[in-house]
Amino acid sequence: MRILITGAAGFLGSHLSDHLLADGHEVIGMDNFVTGNPDNIAHLAGNEKFSFYKRDVSNYIFVPGKVDAILHFASPASPNPQSKSGYFNLPIQTMKAGALGTHNCLGLARAQNARFLLASTSEIYGDPEVHPQVETYAGNVDPVGTRAVYDEAKRFAESLTMAYHRFHNVNTSIVRIFKSFPKEFFMKMSENKSCTSPFFKLLIYNWIHIKLRNIYSTFYSHLCFNIVILPINYNTIRENCYYDQYIQ
Repeated sequence: MRILITGAAGFLGSHLSDHLLADGHEVIGMDNFVTGNPDNIAHLAGNEKFSFYKRDVSNYIFVPGKVDAILHFASPASPNPQSKSGYFNLPIQTMKAGALGTHNCLGLARAQNARFLLASTSEIYGDPEVHPQVETYAGNVDPVGTRAVYDEAKRFAESLTMAYHRFHNVNTSIVRIFKSFPKEFFMKMSENKSCTSPFFKLLIYNWIHIKLRNIYSTFYSHLCFNIVILPINYNTIRENCYYDQYIQ
């Protein structure tokens, strides 16, 4: 298959490129490097099955030749307000990637009769009152809050995806991604260096916050054996996955 990946220089996008190339597919990467890192795909230079276009998907998308599938991963995604690449500091770009970028990708999918996959997020649930969240849960979202630029961009992207599916019969899929972590984090954990990781601090913060709200500890099913000792009767609230599990 010939597959277009937007946000190809991002964390998941770059690993997804590696995975699909290893499976024998042809990959077309697209990124404007606002949050993506060129170093993430530098090793793919010279690969005959990989091509790259530096482009802002919210402006336009043109890819020569037939495209069989489009995987839309382009968007600022970091919730860290201290990060220059976080969506708090890129509010307009975040909204445009979710709205205009998704529209452009879906338009290309329709024109090419290609499959379309939207990388959505658990943030579409907002500040959920239901744990764990099921797909039928509509969420508890503030449309004018500071996080709304990301939450509502993804919610709109999901709505637009379903509109193209229902009205234009585009073959669409939506995946709601929860927190993921890279192999580097896993390696640091094995070396007992995780206490310096912002991701580790986030896990502990969430655990304490949940305890203070009199909710049983969050079960981080892929991490907790190295982080905290949980009570016997815990509830899974949000799962944090190793990146390779998402990619596969």
